[in-house]
Formats: sequence, structure tokens, C-alpha cells
Amino acid sequence: MTARTTTWVRELQDALGRDSVLTDPEVTASYARDQAMLVQAGVPAAVVLPRSTAEVVAVLQVASRHGVPVVPRGAGSGLVGGANAIDGGITLVLTRMDAVLEVAPADRLAVVQPGVVNKTLRDAVRGHGLFYPPDPASYDWCTIGGNLAVNSGGLCCVKYGVTTDYVLGLEVVLADGRVLRTGRRTVKGVAGYDLARLFVGSEGTLGVITEATLALRPSPPAPITLVASFGTSAQTGQVVERVVTSGLVPSMLEVMDQTCIRAVDDLIRADLDRDAQALLLAQSDSGGEAAAAEIALLTRLCEEAGADFVHSTDDPAEGDLLLTARRMALPALERLGSLLLDDVAVPRSQVATFIDGCVAIAAEAGLVVGVVGHAGDGNMHPTVVFDAADDDQRARAFTAFDAILALGLSLGGTVAGEHGVGTLKADWLEREIGPVSLSVHQAIKDALDPAGLLNPGKLFRRGHRADLGAVGALAGS
Repeated sequence: MTARTTTWVRELQDALGRDSVLTDPEVTASYARDQAMLVQAGVPAAVVLPRSTAEVVAVLQVASRHGVPVVPRGAGSGLVGGANAIDGGITLVLTRMDAVLEVAPADRLAVVQPGVVNKTLRDAVRGHGLFYPPDPASYDWCTIGGNLAVNSGGLCCVKYGVTTDYVLGLEVVLADGRVLRTGRRTVKGVAGYDLARLFVGSEGTLGVITEATLALRPSPPAPITLVASFGTSAQTGQVVERVVTSGLVPSMLEVMDQTCIRAVDDLIRADLDRDAQALLLAQSDSGGEAAAAEIALLTRLCEEAGADFVHSTDDPAEGDLLLTARRMALPALERLGSLLLDDVAVPRSQVATFIDGCVAIAAEAGLVVGVVGHAGDGNMHPTVVFDAADDDQRARAFTAFDAILALGLSLGGTVAGEHGVGTLKADWLEREIGPVSLSVHQAIKDALDPAGLLNPGKLFRRGHRADLGAVGALAGS
């Protein structure tokens, strides 16, 4: 540790206490990266765990004074390297700020700190007859701060929308340590720019969110669940289109391809249709006769599209088992090898075309690609499976990954539906949004973080993938 580093580390220890500033290299290395294992990461000089907004202010004031980069981090569940560390910098871990500060049933809102786990918030408001809808697959361990950073969606987004739809207000500590409060507690309000939404999805590059005021909904009735299997992805795509054009709004509409079906069935023995090319999972939480009518219409749409099998249930245990099958898609694929997880959203009319395109890309690369996703809003998660110890397979995996992104853009889609850009897709951002939009992004960044200390290298810089020759060492470490 250099004399300069020792100086600012000592200032952090004086402000927060030694137990909140970790410098042991064996400890700090464990905070080096998120779940995107094939993305470059440094080793932070210090991992700092604040307990309050005031302590976050102190950290950013020290960082600003000494020109030290700061990487905000939640639980580390990210999938694009957005929380990966910078060599010699500060990794600011917000998991100790984990309080649900307020639940206001009359106003249907909650005020939370960023370290609150998504499921913890759901459980906290359930007792008030309320519901926080955004539910990423990692909802039982990802944090609200991380959800805000990348504007997470989840399985319920087809009906309920994504994280930004529930943000009423934020408290944000800016790069120089000033505290910005933006938004409000009211349902409506148009005084000034919508700065709260500016920070949602900014991946920690504009400020550190230390408090969020979130809208809630009344708890929905227990859902009715439907599962249908198809011989072709085109049939599944037909159902998705008919759902949209018929005005049907299920609370969930998910799709899994055959690779995912078989991987999940091998893992949890859920008696899934292993011969199906695609499986559609849907729920309606409208309650009573309305839910029954929605599921009946969806059943008819599936049958008209040529489904091989359609089954619905109002048994909560059976519904939970089917939902578990969907949530276990990624863990099931992880058993097959190393993963490059993509996150591409396409127009709903292009879901089947996209899935078929991924099959063709997999064949061209000679690799397994499993596709699972939120069919109801077109957000797909194709996942490239490969052997990280094989140099040739690693190269082919990245080629397939890029081909999938290019396919998504060619269909009118986006390279980041809900996981963010991070470093994994930084070189794709300009391809999607163009140079004018990128310059506007950079101007906003320069205005709020002129020294470029907040999460540097994320969103804007190219070439941050791990060197392919080093990936084997990373995988084996």
C-alpha cells in the first residue's frame, strides 16, 4: 500500500471505524467481481461498508479529495460486470444499509435503504396487504439498490412493469459528497426534471443511491397457473402475439426452450415434457372468475396454436413447483459448464424468430445455447454454455454471444433488457444508441461526476472483457 493510499484509507477509518474499512487483500479480492465471471475485474485497495447516508457522504468526500475511484456494490448478483472492482480503488458495499425505514399503507409506499433484499421488502409489506411487484430471478438475495442500478424487471413485468415504474423518489449522494433528494411521496408530480428516473438504470455512474421511496400495490389474489408445451418455437411465438392482440394481460408469461427444459428437469425432477421444443408458463392473478376466464382464453390460444399439452391449476403448491422450474433455469444450465448469459429484449412479435436465430447461432458455434425469458415483454436470456478451460470454446462462446446481440438489434431489439450494460456490453452501447445519444449520456456523466470517479469504465468504455488467455485461470481460481 502506497503512502498516498495509506493516507486516504486512514481518513476512511477515522470517519467510519476500522471494522467498516477492509484492506486485507484476501478479503478485498472476494469483492472484486459480480456474477459475470468472464469480465475483467481489478482488486480494490479498500472495501468500505457504510451504515448510513452520512457515512456514504464521508466516503465520497474522501474519494473526491484524493481522486480515488469508487465502485458501488450491492449483493454482487449482477451479470455484466457492473460492480467489478477497479485496481487501487474503493468498493463501496451497501449491504449494511438494509433497513425498511417505513411502510405507509394509506399512501401505498415504502421507504427503504439500498441494502434491503428484494424478497425482504416483499415479505415486509405483505403483512400490510401490499405487494412490491419487481421480482428478478435472484429476488431472494439481490438488493433493491442493485435493482435500481440496472432497472431490474423479473417474471411479473408483463403485467406490473419494471423497477422504474415503482420509484417515487430517491436520496442520492453525488460524486462530491452532496446529498440530492429527488422525487416525492405523491402519486403525481411534474415539478422539474424527473431526476429520480435519471438515476434508475445508471449503474452507479452518476451517484450512490442511499434511500428509495417505492410505490406499492395491493396484494393480488392467489394465481392460477398454466403450462403448455409446443413442438416448435413458432407456435409459442404465435401464442405470445395472440396474447398481445387479444388484450389479455397475464401476470406472468415465461418461455423456456428445450435445452432449458431438459436441464431443469435433470436438476429438480419436475416431470417436464422433455420432448417439447418450447414450454410456456403463465399465471393470472386477477382473482376469481376473472382469473379463470383469462386462463381459459389462454388455454384456447395455446390449443389453437397447436400445443401438444396444456394444463392449468389453482393449487398453490403445484403452481409454485412450476414457478420454481422457471427460476431454476440458470442454476440448471450452470451444471453444464461455464456460462455467458445474454439479456436481449426484442419486440414481442419477434420472440419466435429470435429463439430460432439462437438455435442457428448455437449450431454455427458448435455450442449449447439455452434460451429462457419473459415472453410477455420480449425480454430473452439466451445463455451460451462452454468449457472455460478450452481456448477454442471460449473464443467461439464470445463469437456466439456477439452474434446473439447483433441478432437482437437486427430485430429491432436492445442489447440490455434488465441486466444493464456494465463492462460486458460497453462496446455495444454506441452501436445501439448512436453517437449523438452517447454524447448526451457522456455530458450528463460529466455534469454530475466531472472527475469520472464513480464506477469508471462502466457503460462508456470499450474492451473490458477478460483476456481470453486469462479466462482459464479465472475459472480455476
